[in-house]
Amino acid sequence: YQRRVHGRSIAGDWFVFVEECAAPTACSILLRGPSKDLLNELERNLLDAMNVARNLHMDPRVLLGGGATELAVAAALVERSRDVAGVQQWVAQAAAQALEAVPRALAANCGANVLKLLTELRARHARGESVWGVNGTAGCVADIAELGIREPYAVKLQTVKTAIEACCMLLRIDDVVSGVTSKKEQSGSAPPPEEDGA
Repeated sequence: YQRRVHGRSIAGDWFVFVEECAAPTACSILLRGPSKDLLNELERNLLDAMNVARNLHMDPRVLLGGGATELAVAAALVERSRDVAGVQQWVAQAAAQALEAVPRALAANCGANVLKLLTELRARHARGESVWGVNGTAGCVADIAELGIREPYAVKLQTVKTAIEACCMLLRIDDVVSGVTSKKEQSGSAPPPEEDGA
């Protein structure tokens, strides 16, 4: 049951408002702006914010942002790769290098010296200081926990899963292409002879 239903004119358009409901299960958000482009951008930003709220409602776990989580996982992978012999250690090292793309992009986007910043962050994470990441506003290394920058666990997990699936797909495609090429070489099929134009 609702306490108030009324019509209201906003910028020449009439809207019906149902307000002060006893047990509301839905709501509407009215966006207004000077141009269609701005309204589209507002809608995208609102949807992003609502998705973050939904993700946190479904799984309230959060991780540090600013590339701190990625660097901590990369440091753990590098440490673990030292215990693995042979070619297998390259996989862990490559994954660690790929994870560093996030802080690298953050540093580049804020105009920082990327090489210097990443070197300092690697050193801190190697010493076990896993809360350090990129302060995108100041363009420097910062204690991300102190800054209060957090990201939903579900988003980080999905990002890593998607990246690994993309890598596996590329490797499968490479295997198929390599297999086709090796079959042609084994069959000894030579390219057709060129015809003389005379």
